[in-house]
Amino acid sequence: MANTGFDHWAIAHRYRVEVALVRWTPAGELTTGRLLEAMRYSALGGGKRLRALLAYASAEAIGATADLADHAAAAVEMIHAYSLIHDDMPCMDNDALRRGKPTSHVVFGEATAMLAGDALQPLAFAVLLGAPASASGVVAASHQLAEASGAYGMAGGQAIDLANVGQPMTLAALEEMHAMKTGAMFEAAVLLPALLAEEDEATLTALTAYAQKIGLTFQVVDDVLDATADSATLGKTAGKDAANDKPTFVSLMGIDAAIAYAHRLTTEAITALPEHLNTTNLTQLARSMAERTA
Repeated sequence: MANTGFDHWAIAHRYRVEVALVRWTPAGELTTGRLLEAMRYSALGGGKRLRALLAYASAEAIGATADLADHAAAAVEMIHAYSLIHDDMPCMDNDALRRGKPTSHVVFGEATAMLAGDALQPLAFAVLLGAPASASGVVAASHQLAEASGAYGMAGGQAIDLANVGQPMTLAALEEMHAMKTGAMFEAAVLLPALLAEEDEATLTALTAYAQKIGLTFQVVDDVLDATADSATLGKTAGKDAANDKPTFVSLMGIDAAIAYAHRLTTEAITALPEHLNTTNLTQLARSMAERTA
């Protein structure tokens, strides 16, 4: 049964982060090229905005202000947008479809697309540095986002992924790769509001455990959908994992076992949440990730 209250909350906060991204993404254009247009093309107007929703739900859980949440949500979405631009390029996944529309390099050319991704990354940190928080909170949040984005997070996970195409991987190695490639940014989304607000270590530890579980859940479900859904439903090219001989949770476990694993991870994520926080929307987000169909 649909959760109407949560659905309305999610719609409202997808709109909220879109407004924040419009506010902080440069408008107009430079004297040459289409760099700013390419940045807006990828950052605005689409996507599930799961990372932003996690930031808003986390901020609500700890009682942080909506303004603080806007900075955290927009920052993680900008990093995510930059990563998608680069992931889709011919030198990486060579994909022509993202969020139901042509990828950035198809529209703007490879050089402009690469520069748009390059520019979105520092813009994310500029937004985070402007958050209404203490200097120590901003430093801690910026450090978390940097770690999640770099060689020991998203970028490093992508490098491992590229290096293992056509190679066998154990389940433990696959989990470690996706904890870096996908999970680190989910963890950042959940933790940024708490770090900005200088929450206590017990709260940060609980939110970290939750985020790590849902990050893995997201990837398991993503692998299932790549094997079972079509491109029109996904908004991106379906079946590419098998076509490219990439190790996935489906290739290692099979579809039914992967689905069961996703549900177990979801239960563990919800259980990790501390009872003294307002975790209603964090709980609903965990469930929606396990049950999503696109």
